[in-house]
Amino acid sequence: MAKQFPRLESHHHRFIAEQHMFFTATAAPNGRVNMSPRSTDMFRVLDDNTVLYLDRTGSGNETAAHLAINPRLTIMFCALAGPPLIMRLYGHGRVIHRKSTEFAALLAQHYGGQAPLGARQMVMLDFDLVQTSCGYGVPLFEYQDERPQMDAWARAKGVDGIEDYWRQKNQTSMDGFPTGLMDQ
Repeated sequence: MAKQFPRLESHHHRFIAEQHMFFTATAAPNGRVNMSPRSTDMFRVLDDNTVLYLDRTGSGNETAAHLAINPRLTIMFCALAGPPLIMRLYGHGRVIHRKSTEFAALLAQHYGGQAPLGARQMVMLDFDLVQTSCGYGVPLFEYQDERPQMDAWARAKGVDGIEDYWRQKNQTSMDGFPTGLMDQ
């Protein structure tokens, strides 16, 4: 059932464009494995072996902490509507800090120069394996809309409140690994 590809093919691009959610998975050599769901509204395909997403503030910052120690990153999409399919992108990820020139250039090129309030960093994945599988075990769901809470939370916090939150909640992982968020 599983098929492997060295890069995204045209039907993979179409599949990604139809999805509303993806998951990231990372792990340090010890400690907990992290898996996080994310909306595809901030996801971009740069080429057949590189993807990027603008990472918004969350309750933790496990992905950044893990990538600082171990660059392995898997991104997974699964069809919740339409024909069943699961797609995983396996490769090496890295964090692009929000105050870097690279962040500014990618923001201009792929996000119209606008980051939503609370955007804390970008995560880029360079992958060398695309694996698809049947997805028969994934239930069907109907997409309704993006949740408004993230934007409302960010507006209520404001820029200073978000930076305070980052200092308090996003500088280390749950296992105590540094995220590098406030280093730049």
